[in-house]
Amino acid sequence: MPLTLYYHPLSSFCWKALIALYEADVAFEPRQVNLGDPADRAAFEAVWPLAKFPVLRDSAAGKTIPESSLIVDYLARTRPSAASLVPGDPDLRMQTRLVDRLIDSYIHVPFQQIVAERMRPEGKHDPYGVELARGQIRSGYKLIAPMIAGPWALGEAFTMADCAALPALFYADYAVSLADWPGLAAYLGRLKSRPSVARVLAEAEPFFQYFPLKDG
Repeated sequence: MPLTLYYHPLSSFCWKALIALYEADVAFEPRQVNLGDPADRAAFEAVWPLAKFPVLRDSAAGKTIPESSLIVDYLARTRPSAASLVPGDPDLRMQTRLVDRLIDSYIHVPFQQIVAERMRPEGKHDPYGVELARGQIRSGYKLIAPMIAGPWALGEAFTMADCAALPALFYADYAVSLADWPGLAAYLGRLKSRPSVARVLAEAEPFFQYFPLKDG
């Protein structure tokens, strides 16, 4: 199979790539990587030296594509069934990429900082940094909420922006509740009902026990 996705089912950025692949019904080989296993990590580093998820390998084209947004963009350019994930209209394309970037920068990344804090050893915690990250997430919610056209981020079309929104909102809700943003909460509910998203969540379910914020 020409496409191989190096990923982990619990990784939030991997979810963005997986949703795109499932949404477009693109055939690929899932290659789950255990970074805690030295041999597995070394094999992954041979593909991508940074050993960060996700990475897509297109053996037919001889290309290695890291980073979730680049993977979705690559699929949209090379697989006809994925073309709608990045609209052809220049203005809609720019808006799609803008929402994708804003979600990642102001919701997704700050949330990951909170998770990293929870995993720090005793004596190395940074409560002030956590509060700053929570503040960034709140600012991200406030920024994104009025931009969601409904039913999806850009209106009727399901795009890369929606692929980005699901993991960011799903996980960030554990750190900063969406209760004060009912529009975003409703949007997250619609996302969860999307078949491509439901499949990703179902595959991740067995791994949720290892999620650091699962207990609050």
